[in-house]
Amino acid sequence: MVPSVVFLYAYSNGPDPRYTAAPGDDKLACTSCHNLPAIPLNGGGGNVKVNFANGPTYTPGVPQTFSIVITDAVARVYGFQMTARLASNLSNGQAGDFTAGAQQIVICEDNSSKGANSPCRPNAPVQFIEHSNPFQTNTISVQWTPPATDVGDVHIYVAANAANGDANFTGDHIYTADYVLTPQASGAPPSITSAASAGDFNPNAGLASGTWLEIKGSDLSTTTRSWAGGDFNGSKAPTSVDGVSVTINGIPGYVAYVSPTQVNVQAPDDPTVGPGIDIQVSNRNGKSNLLTLPKAAIAPALLGHPAFKVNGTQYVVAQFTDQTFVGKAGLIAGLNFRPAKPGELVTIFAVGCGPVTPATPAGTIASGLTSLQTTPSFKFGAATATVQYGGLVAGLVGLYQFNLIVPNVPAGDVPLTMEIGGVSANPGLFITVGQ
Repeated sequence: MVPSVVFLYAYSNGPDPRYTAAPGDDKLACTSCHNLPAIPLNGGGGNVKVNFANGPTYTPGVPQTFSIVITDAVARVYGFQMTARLASNLSNGQAGDFTAGAQQIVICEDNSSKGANSPCRPNAPVQFIEHSNPFQTNTISVQWTPPATDVGDVHIYVAANAANGDANFTGDHIYTADYVLTPQASGAPPSITSAASAGDFNPNAGLASGTWLEIKGSDLSTTTRSWAGGDFNGSKAPTSVDGVSVTINGIPGYVAYVSPTQVNVQAPDDPTVGPGIDIQVSNRNGKSNLLTLPKAAIAPALLGHPAFKVNGTQYVVAQFTDQTFVGKAGLIAGLNFRPAKPGELVTIFAVGCGPVTPATPAGTIASGLTSLQTTPSFKFGAATATVQYGGLVAGLVGLYQFNLIVPNVPAGDVPLTMEIGGVSANPGLFITVGQ
């Protein structure tokens, strides 16, 4: 064995796990051991590329071979480490399964070896395929079997070492690359049967910029999940989850939940209002039919969950600062309730209430306190409540919070009404007041 092979890495049988520069891995990749900072990551004048026989796609459950090509002017031997991650969990979501070939090994994130009869443990699921002995060719084949079902996009990360054989690791070049593989289309295009504002608030509230819609139909998605942290770009919400996207008046909305029969989306900012706004769902199998909804400037809807409709009375979902719900004791089994007394502070949530200051565009995680540009009015029966706070919930997207001081009204189930900008929120809501 020539000396250059021995000193390819700190360990000639490959690096420890998490040196691909993927999320959750060492961002410096193998430069941690090789000549940092004299020659920084991707600073050697060459590169690493991965060739995909069928393009950047995968067919669920069908094995495919990647071809890693390392280009470097001075390299004599080569090594690599590769990992495959779910788009929904780039740090810890293992995607598919690697099979070791000649001069290769698959290790788990706890540094144990993965084999046909020894899979990675559930608490250390992420796999890394790498060299077990260095290669004297710059082209390396890797076999990968995708997940058995369509799990949405898969990210492939690779770090490669182009070594010159210096026993002190000087002059070695480390290169990284990453790719996104999408599932191949394999089913019917999506079909929309209905679209309405969020049912937990008021399905009849209608469409407005920034409000939430539930779109129902068939073949909308091949996966079922809510958005996750990895779907966000900083504070900006995703316009696509697992390849499913929605346009409203031709503008991308912000997709929070996908399933074969339902997609939840926040409507984008758009000054257009009128009777016929087009809504369309797209996925990897094509585009859905168009469905139209009338659109207003605002469409306020208070949280009145169906579970809070008891004996024909729809109660608003209101809470005290200690998270106890407002209502008669024992109103819903398993939840803590008590009536609200005049002068107490209660919190109610809503959607579709319009723009705030400081400006927080649709699809953006709210930061800090905001205030509605149009002042809302709340009444308990005929008595007006003091609005202590009315704005977005910090840390969430498109959810409004109202902190109200309960006015002096008689005890009992009291009608609760809200109006903003001349538009009334869901009718028929009640809140329980005690003395």
